[in-house]
Amino acid sequence: MKTFELKYGCNPNQKPASIYMHDGSDLPIEILCGRPGYINFLDAFNSWQLVKELKEALGLPAVTSFKHVSPTSAAVGTPLSDKLKKACFVDDIEGLDESPLACAYARARGADRLCSFGDWVALSDVCDVTTAKMIAREVSDGIIAPGYEPEALEILKGKRGGNYNIVKIDPNYIPDVQEKKQVFGITFEQGRNNFKIDRELLSNIVTENKALSDEAARDLIISLITLKYTQSNSVCYAVDGQAIGVGAGQQSRIHCTRLAGTKADTWFLRQHDKVLNLPFRADMKRADRDNVIDGYINKNEEDVCADGIWQKYFTEQPAPLTAEEIRAYLDTITGVALGSDAFFPFSDSIERAKKSGVSYIAEPGGSIRDDAVIDACNKYGMIMAFTGMRLFHH
Repeated sequence: MKTFELKYGCNPNQKPASIYMHDGSDLPIEILCGRPGYINFLDAFNSWQLVKELKEALGLPAVTSFKHVSPTSAAVGTPLSDKLKKACFVDDIEGLDESPLACAYARARGADRLCSFGDWVALSDVCDVTTAKMIAREVSDGIIAPGYEPEALEILKGKRGGNYNIVKIDPNYIPDVQEKKQVFGITFEQGRNNFKIDRELLSNIVTENKALSDEAARDLIISLITLKYTQSNSVCYAVDGQAIGVGAGQQSRIHCTRLAGTKADTWFLRQHDKVLNLPFRADMKRADRDNVIDGYINKNEEDVCADGIWQKYFTEQPAPLTAEEIRAYLDTITGVALGSDAFFPFSDSIERAKKSGVSYIAEPGGSIRDDAVIDACNKYGMIMAFTGMRLFHH
């Protein structure tokens, strides 16, 4: 297939639209089901690069969930605790522990379930049946993978009335070293960002504490590779083999850190006993439960525990999760990794990161206030590596 005609571009008024190879060669994909759109393919090709690099860097199956050309999370295939399985709504999945790819999907889809609603999924490995069964019951726009087991493919073809977008990509495809795009009729050209992210990148540790464990290095690598495909400015919190909070597209570094930190806090609090034991009505759908859990934790649009409201969601009135309980719970968290796509210009981001249990940081360095940022890390016994490499993505 040399050209694929799209229904429209980013918006319905942007026609005609298509994807093709500039040299006239065949596209490195097969569309096995559905009719992906312009934004679908932006998500597909960015997300595929992310999981491909994670697999190459860490040697584990990797999955990411994408929305609007940024990852909501990314994860590698490590086992889940019982509490995390329940928090991710996968405690009923048979064979989950036997499929590293399914574990990676459970983590990636479960990290930020609100942002993953209607997502695009990328798998580093051939989709197996266990992973397909989990994807089948979530609201999702499509998937890209290097292949699909026959039964897994049939399961996925049953989504969205048979119109679920399923893309198979050639895992051996290598793009040109130069890439181009147009903005306002003007062509931009640059070298592809083929910068390799690995353990060696974390060797320049600038803090007093230099004891970087293999697990912490893994999580920093996950955060940095995730940032490589996140709209800038961006920061990413990661722990236990997965990204748990992504702050994308913010104009200031501290706003990135706050946004991602709030998401990380919510991920931790979803595993709080009060949240795990909320008495949901049996007729509550998965997406509705996600919204209620977010409301219960963050108390945004409505008080879900209030009289006249709780009855819509629960079989009995739950006790609220108080600010004091939240702070006490989060204060027990340590060992979180934080990556930044550019240097921290002030120490305020370090102070915010501490509130979400951050112990490890990787950032490029190069600010005139590096000393103040290092001092803040030393105050909390954090480990920080200067990578020397910016990771802006637009």
